[in-house]
Amino acid sequence: MVNLELYRVFYTVAKCGSLTKAAEELYISQPAVSQAIKQLETQLGGQLFNRTHKGMELSETGGKQIFDTVEKALKLFDEAESKYAELKDTATGIVRICASDTVSTHFLLPYIKEYHEKYPNVNLILQNCTSSETIELLKNKKGDIGFVNLPIDDSNINLSNTVMQLHDTFVASEKFSELTDGVIDLKRLQDYPLLMLELNTATRQAIVSFAHSQGIHLHPEIELASLELMTELAKNGIGIACIPREFVAHELDEEKSLKEIKTNPSLPTRAIGLALPKNESMTFAVKEFVKMLKK
Repeated sequence: MVNLELYRVFYTVAKCGSLTKAAEELYISQPAVSQAIKQLETQLGGQLFNRTHKGMELSETGGKQIFDTVEKALKLFDEAESKYAELKDTATGIVRICASDTVSTHFLLPYIKEYHEKYPNVNLILQNCTSSETIELLKNKKGDIGFVNLPIDDSNINLSNTVMQLHDTFVASEKFSELTDGVIDLKRLQDYPLLMLELNTATRQAIVSFAHSQGIHLHPEIELASLELMTELAKNGIGIACIPREFVAHELDEEKSLKEIKTNPSLPTRAIGLALPKNESMTFAVKEFVKMLKK
């Protein structure tokens, strides 16, 4: 088996022409240098140097025959090490991001834009997932960064930090204007057509659980998989949408196509958390995306 360090000692001795100078350059003792040369000679079965009063000279039938090849090989290894060191500090490759379309649109978009401009050589793969799907992808090493609805209790992933607060609320068009003046009892909404996400979503489950704790049963007239479609239906007066305020801020504050229905009690605040695979070392590209999120 090739011992690269023995060849590196051989090359250094040949360049320096002295065991003492080679030892100084390699930061090892002179006996260690001498022992390495003897070991390599034994391994190859021939003499590599002639010991003269001037120092160490390459032997005609040994050292001189292999010097050029060893020099080229060591340079190739040095180039490989330099290239690897450079890659560790360069964003290349793939970053697989797991998040819902809504989180990608309303939260991640500016980060994706900034990251892509800074690291154009990284291939970003956006995977549209629910929180449970995101967790499974991270656990199976099929995702690098995930965004999930909190709280999450799973010891097989790492929850890094909270990246976004969500304030669930009810919004409606002018058709339901009698509900938008002041604060109403949450129970009143049981008698109105509600638009809510599907039951298997973390958002819907959180809302239903809270309502039940108040003795209130909110049954949607229409269930949807898309918050964007829910928003459009609400704008068209089809029903009252239950949606995070952060995702309809434009419709409420600028477009004014929707109005907020304030309730007593109000729905509890939720959060989106940053999740990462457990026991998995992050590439430089992934580390840079995470660092950007934590600014």
